[in-house]
Amino acid sequence: MSEKHIKVTFQGSQGELVGLLTRPEKPKAYVLFAHCFTCGKDVKAASYISRALAALGFAVLRFDFTGLGGSDGEFANTNFSSNVEDLIAAANFLRDEYQAPQVVIGHSFGGTAVLSAADKIPEAEALVTIASPAEADHIAHLIDNKIPEIEAQGSAQVNISGRPFNIKKQFIEDWEKHGTEHIGRLKKALLVMHSPIDTVVSIDEAAKIFKAAKHPKSFFGLDGADHLLTRQEDVDYAAGIISGFVAKFIGKTAAKPKPTTSEQGNRDLSAGQVQVQEDNHKFTCRVSTDNHSWLADEPEKVGGDNRGPDPYAHLLAALGACTVMTLRMYANHKDWPLKDCIVTLQHSREHAEDCEDCDNKSAKIDVISRQIKIVGDELDDEQRARLMEIADRCPVHRTLHNKIDIRSEAI
Repeated sequence: MSEKHIKVTFQGSQGELVGLLTRPEKPKAYVLFAHCFTCGKDVKAASYISRALAALGFAVLRFDFTGLGGSDGEFANTNFSSNVEDLIAAANFLRDEYQAPQVVIGHSFGGTAVLSAADKIPEAEALVTIASPAEADHIAHLIDNKIPEIEAQGSAQVNISGRPFNIKKQFIEDWEKHGTEHIGRLKKALLVMHSPIDTVVSIDEAAKIFKAAKHPKSFFGLDGADHLLTRQEDVDYAAGIISGFVAKFIGKTAAKPKPTTSEQGNRDLSAGQVQVQEDNHKFTCRVSTDNHSWLADEPEKVGGDNRGPDPYAHLLAALGACTVMTLRMYANHKDWPLKDCIVTLQHSREHAEDCEDCDNKSAKIDVISRQIKIVGDELDDEQRARLMEIADRCPVHRTLHNKIDIRSEAI
């Protein structure tokens, strides 16, 4: 099964996060993967498991937490809570742009974050932890010798997996707020995976998670695997177990994905109404009708995030879509052999050569250029000419040529 690797960006707790979506042509379900502490989306376990799951038909998003890999922010300013926020932001991104994750997987500290974030991802039906500690403060053993210095001076540089990181006191104070009580309230299927020879996170941590969780829950031992799952056979084994577990607990939903946001809408709206509201309090807006929802934005060069077409692109799309629909309706009615219709549009402003305001040398008029490609070898010249006339009669074309009265009221 062929899959695409799509680089994505979205807003996290402290700036833009960078992710990679591995997506088969027809995904069974969407999966969100959280990497281990101080690692990144390209660490072997995250990369191998994502590709293995994609080969089994699942779309997988893995991303760099704040301050790691290609993501914005300073690692020193992060903590467990910010990791949870980043994870929720990733789930929101999938929900907005593709489909909400039905499965959330976390490796090591990422699994601990998954357990905390799960109740904020209502669509997630199955959770998986791999070599994960039960509580956030388990990480203390990695920086144990530096804790007195951090508490005394407010921060210290620590060495984790051969790399230096600056850890602040707020990191320690934050993990103390997170226990295991929430695990028993998950109400989601849980798969706990751990190696009995893991020397970084003891298998006793898996036992704590399993004991705290309510059914349905399962445990699988990753016999012979190290903490980072560096061997290919361990990754393949884990991916196979996850796939079987997921298929059982998301059932028919996996075979038939939930509607994406573009297929959903705002049921509070009436037919014909369009609602636009802010999405990120920057330029991104969510546009909704009673049946559909999508994003509008500005390009990055003017300060936007380029997450959707800009307002003028929407205007051109309305005219283009209406033109194509009108020509198709007319050709079908006449039973003409119109094979395809392609409309390309562009908006510009030009100097007004002939207008009532000619004394104003800077007067401009809005111009929409519309190129119409009519495809159909069996169409004669007269039919083609008639179709070009009909293009000017599409309802949106007529609306743009009419006098438009926009009435605004505060509510």
